Amino acid sequence: MRRVGGAWLDGDAAQSLLRTLEAGGHQAYAVGGCVRNALMGVPVTDLDVATDARPGRVTELAEARGWRVVPTGLEHGTVTVVIDGEGHEVTTFRRDVATDGRRAVIAFADRLEDDAARRDFTMNALYARADGSLTDPVGGLGDLAARRVRFIGRPEDRIREDFLRILRFFRFHALYGDAAEGLDPDGLAAAATHATGLERLSAERVGAEMRKLLAAPDPAPAVAAMAMTGVLAHALPGADPRALAPLVHLEAQAGLPPDPLRRLAALGGVDVETRLRLSRAETRRLEMLRELVASGAGVAADAYRHGAGAACDGAVLRAALTDQQLPSDLAGEAARGAEAPLPVSAADLMPGLSGAALGRGLAAAEAAWIRSDFSLDRAALIRAGTEAGQKAD
Repeated sequence: MRRVGGAWLDGDAAQSLLRTLEAGGHQAYAVGGCVRNALMGVPVTDLDVATDARPGRVTELAEARGWRVVPTGLEHGTVTVVIDGEGHEVTTFRRDVATDGRRAVIAFADRLEDDAARRDFTMNALYARADGSLTDPVGGLGDLAARRVRFIGRPEDRIREDFLRILRFFRFHALYGDAAEGLDPDGLAAAATHATGLERLSAERVGAEMRKLLAAPDPAPAVAAMAMTGVLAHALPGADPRALAPLVHLEAQAGLPPDPLRRLAALGGVDVETRLRLSRAETRRLEMLRELVASGAGVAADAYRHGAGAACDGAVLRAALTDQQLPSDLAGEAARGAEAPLPVSAADLMPGLSGAALGRGLAAAEAAWIRSDFSLDRAALIRAGTEAGQKAD
């Protein structure tokens, strides 16, 4: 029998939780992303547990051990058991009673097979006991080995249960799929057929899923497939994926990490801020990225005004959108601009200027500083600022 292990499962907290449920007469399994990631050699960030024990019984067993229990999702059969300050979600086996594409009415189940049947992809329906022994009720191990993202059962059924699974299908392919093999054709066809269902979802859910997709190391093939099937047009009308693949290449060339907002700026789209429910900070940054692309001021000038990081973002975006090469010394140019503060201040212009004229003079000195590529000396900048201020006055 195949087994899985690692600190995430072999640690005291995981072992205590799983074996406490088992000792109470119940089935208990680590399930989902923790098992999938461990088998793929990807870091495991949290432990999710599935059990036939009802939430009240889980609470009873956990509190008997002195653990704190938080009722984080009782309507879905989920409680969070806090052990040594770390929370672990424990969810009772479930089966769907009714769904409307956004939320499900569930009933508790006693069989692992029922719980597996309602999950989205086969690679997410892998279960591991405390000893690491695996249970694979829907063929997830084979799909995981082939890096094939495949819906459980009929893709249409899984999508109709929750239309967000369309976006998850593309995100999971970007993260775990085999780019050379492409997306599962049955899943792709079902996503295309039901793409209009995305319009029934909240902007928060669509936005969160799109951020996760665009944070993948290389989301370009998946996003291109979204465009081909019409999914992208429903998730983000007006978006154009053509610059995304060049951007990913240029990011790697420049040593920049994946950045969902940078990639979102490359995609474009209509009313992006509202459709993806961006925060105020995200909206401001997206607007700045658009301005950097349009300005054409140069890397050093952009870095002077917005910082080295923003200047590098703007440079890779411009290059991707205009099919150009990056500057030969991108990092050096960005650092040079960011480290070139204006060597004059308002006090230097005050002997001859005041009020609005002083402000205009200082702005003129700064413009001359940037225009000279940060080469003018202090005396020349004072002269330029004073003259400009006096003329304006």
